[in-house]
Amino acid sequence: MAGLFKRMSSVFQAKADKALDKMEDPRETLDYSYKQQQELLQKVRRGVADVATSRKRLELQAQQLQQQIDKLTGQAQQALQVGREDLAREALTRKSGLQTELSDLQVQHNQLQAEEEKLISAQRRLQAKVEAFRTKKETLKATYSAAQAQTQVNEAFTGIGEEMGDVGMAIQRAEDKTMELQARASATDELMASGALDDMTGSSKDSLTRELEELSSGSDVENELAQLKAQIGGGAQRPMLDQGDQGTGDLGPARFDQNQQWQNGGQQ
Repeated sequence: MAGLFKRMSSVFQAKADKALDKMEDPRETLDYSYKQQQELLQKVRRGVADVATSRKRLELQAQQLQQQIDKLTGQAQQALQVGREDLAREALTRKSGLQTELSDLQVQHNQLQAEEEKLISAQRRLQAKVEAFRTKKETLKATYSAAQAQTQVNEAFTGIGEEMGDVGMAIQRAEDKTMELQARASATDELMASGALDDMTGSSKDSLTRELEELSSGSDVENELAQLKAQIGGGAQRPMLDQGDQGTGDLGPARFDQNQQWQNGGQQ
């Protein structure tokens, strides 16, 4: 069971790493790293400011102590001038305590000043590092974007990209369906022309039936045309005969003979 769980854990970690690697964008990772460095630099700057504030506070306290020491020195001198040695001794005793306190403040001041100098030096080094990282980051981002764009263009030209692959498959499916429909339509036309399939609407006929109907139609047209010619010819003879009968006796037989010849010629 332990081996099984270990193997399942390895498989899960491998798949998780692969998914994370696919989701990870190096440009976002670089921006996040730069942001973290900026935050660290900001913390160092706040540290320098805090140390400088503490140092300045100690300096103000030292100035106040020095003023008190100077005042006590003056008071001791005045006490001696008026013959008050006891007051002079008391003033000098307080002065000694303040001088000890001032010495301690001076030690703390020196320590804070050294710490401040260290932080300022660290801030400068970190600032230079952040600036260098920013320049490197922008260069890497630009290089990555250019490589990504070039890869997409190459995949588009070669058709191996996911988007272009889907487009190519769609075009292939459309062409296959179009060819299938064209082949089906062509096969149906051939079967209907050969008579293997009947047109249920009656709008199409086989080739032999169409040829016979065309011959019959042509014969009917010729017969009707001959009948029309005969009717026109018979109508033209009758008026000419009537005119011969109404004319003089000499012209009538002559016209009759001409009409008779024209009619005989027309019949021949």
